[in-house]
Amino acid sequence: MKGYQLVVLLLLGVNLAAAGQEAKKRKLIFSDEFNYQGLPDSSKWTYEVGLVRNKEPQYYTSKRMENARVENGNLVIEAKKEDYKGAKYTSASLITLGKKHFKYGRIEVRAKVPKGLGSWPAIWMLGKNRQQVKWPNCGEIDILEYVGKDSTQVYGTVHYADSAAKYHYAGEKPKVGEPNEDYHIYAIEWNKKSISFYYDDLKYFVFEYKKRAYRPGKIFKRPFYLLLNLALGREGTLGGRLDDNILPLKYNVDYVRVYK
Repeated sequence: MKGYQLVVLLLLGVNLAAAGQEAKKRKLIFSDEFNYQGLPDSSKWTYEVGLVRNKEPQYYTSKRMENARVENGNLVIEAKKEDYKGAKYTSASLITLGKKHFKYGRIEVRAKVPKGLGSWPAIWMLGKNRQQVKWPNCGEIDILEYVGKDSTQVYGTVHYADSAAKYHYAGEKPKVGEPNEDYHIYAIEWNKKSISFYYDDLKYFVFEYKKRAYRPGKIFKRPFYLLLNLALGREGTLGGRLDDNILPLKYNVDYVRVYK
């Protein structure tokens, strides 16, 4: 038994050493620790504005503390029920477009997602060339989508188009308990061959370009920008039916870190 325990300890030491070496290879190239107060750092973030996509009911506002603010070491994105510019709900979507773009590396976000029917927070990326080539030709990487109707699952997905502009997607949605009860790390490790998806230490999906019938490698070998948003669901969308009783809703982000 002692010999067996020694082997286990030696193997554990090797694995920890390997993990340590891997961590040392990484270089932090972008971060926001949210250790300040007020509006999100304008040198890092800008905003989507309006009724942006999927006929979602929330109006994304810009530089409005009621919907996006930094306090107590967190970015807080808050969705509210209120009349605003013709909409019945408000929220925020922060993006790095025009500020910082990324190609490969580890993108890591520690966050606590909000619960309730119609809650739809996300951490995701779009190709920098979206305006020129349109979606889905630009590609999309969903590091996290969480929906209240499936409260025990997290979604990691990629979306892309083939050479004929036909839409494709691939992903996984592991059951992980109740993510809304605490902070968790949502991450991808992205390189020229694949994108790996993580929930804390669980690697639950690997998207390898060459294993797809249409090899989408070209799409995912270009710069992308990061988005953090809190959407609200409606019938016919992934977010599902919205229960107004869950509002106001707060999505807390502890940090964002990008390593090369």
